[in-house]
Amino acid sequence: MRGEYQLTVRTNKVQVKLTIRRNLTIIQGKSATGKTTLLDSLRAYENLGAQSGIIVNCAAPCRVIGGIDWEAQLSRIDNSIVFVDDTQKFVRSHAFQHAARHSSNYYVIVARDELPQLPYSVDEIYGLKNTNRATTKYPVYTRTYTSSYRIYGDEPYDGDRPEEVIVEDSNAGYEFFKVLCAKSKIRCVSAGGKSNIYETALSSPAQKLLVIADGAAFGPEMPYVYSLRRFKEIELFLPESFEWLVLRSGLFNDVETQDMLLHPADFIDCEKFFSWEQFFTKQLRELTRDSYLAYRKEALNPAYLQQHELNTIAESLPKLGITSR
Repeated sequence: MRGEYQLTVRTNKVQVKLTIRRNLTIIQGKSATGKTTLLDSLRAYENLGAQSGIIVNCAAPCRVIGGIDWEAQLSRIDNSIVFVDDTQKFVRSHAFQHAARHSSNYYVIVARDELPQLPYSVDEIYGLKNTNRATTKYPVYTRTYTSSYRIYGDEPYDGDRPEEVIVEDSNAGYEFFKVLCAKSKIRCVSAGGKSNIYETALSSPAQKLLVIADGAAFGPEMPYVYSLRRFKEIELFLPESFEWLVLRSGLFNDVETQDMLLHPADFIDCEKFFSWEQFFTKQLRELTRDSYLAYRKEALNPAYLQQHELNTIAESLPKLGITSR
């Protein structure tokens, strides 16, 4: 399954609209905004169809799973959008992670807390917001319209110089940013994994930090890192992945690559790539195979640190305070 889907669920009292573009979408936020209503409406429509009085518009089938036989239910579902409430204990199990990773479905999870076992994107964590709009002059017919918003919006960057840069991994991305930071005489450290970023930032003697991580799978860590902003100045730079940065930097201007970057959901098969980070890594490897820029995630090809290549990638970055821009 691939592509972007628009979902509208309408009852006589509520209308909910969602855009679903990845295999993992998380709905969080305040109570009484329509999360439970959405699941109940989809479940009623699945069981009763038009007789439920509910209208569901979506180009993909929408299913709700739950209960002790969830695995049997899921085994019968393909190429659909599967909705799950995290009050179902299985959502936090490795069995569910394995089933989701190897299925052809998209998943929308209503989650009250973080789900660290699932690699969901920072960009796909949504809250729901309601507006009441009277359809006639009679208040009894007022309908609640619900739409989604990204809980973690785009970060503004002021270009101020950080005291320290913390990079998620210890591989190619870290090697690149370490060299970039060295040119500006800024300390750069590796957290050794996304789950270590909180402790690395907390224990750092620096007060002004720049955290660089792969946004494609950093969703579960966001509440913890955000909580540190009460004590330190922390800016977050969360591109999809380092490979995504390289692909969009200007080193590759072919039409196919640019089209893929504009509409990645149309190219990424969720059954093959549980995280978009995996897809961009594969694309960069294939694009550079047998060239002087041949890419390996485990160790950065020195060609990317040559003046032209380094500057081309650096110039595509926002004003993070780690370059001369």
